[in-house]
Amino acid sequence: MRILAFSDLHRDLDQAAKLTEMAAEADVVVGAGDFASMHEGLDETIGALAGIETPTVLVPGNNERDADLRASAGRLWPAATVLHGESVEIEGETFFGLGGGIPTTPWGWSYDLDETEAEAALADLPEGAILILHSPPNGLCDASSDGMHLGSTAILAAIEAKQPRLAVCGHIHEAWGQSAHTGDTEVVNLGPSGRYFDI
Repeated sequence: MRILAFSDLHRDLDQAAKLTEMAAEADVVVGAGDFASMHEGLDETIGALAGIETPTVLVPGNNERDADLRASAGRLWPAATVLHGESVEIEGETFFGLGGGIPTTPWGWSYDLDETEAEAALADLPEGAILILHSPPNGLCDASSDGMHLGSTAILAAIEAKQPRLAVCGHIHEAWGQSAHTGDTEVVNLGPSGRYFDI
């Protein structure tokens, strides 16, 4: 299975068009959140991606609410499934998704979960799944420009316990393109350029 994964488009319609072209080379497309910017422009970004007919899995970022992403994708993008604390099986592989800013961000407009909420939402993560996150695990692909680790301890604990085959995220822009391992799990902070994974 070939996966095309990206995060943090933030209303970049030119990049959405490039990803739509790239999707022709993939069996599954993964969008790891932040399609909008501060809850603005969600429909236009989802509409720009809606030409992707490949099965697609999305999680909300902290820039759009779960309910809003489900409504937008439901109206505009037939190939897309939104996951937030749940899983779906595609071609024999299990994908589990959890979106939002984790831990809680300092921005009042942000769509966030605290660590306790994240721990509860990750309780049903199956062993060996492909894990789609918006926020990174603590200490992996999560450093800000001043070196602070901004990722989630609940996500890290879930990865260590369930050892997903792959964990992809975004959220921390300074860490775009970084990858790391914990146990057998590769963790990758995606960014908007799009990256292929062969599973």
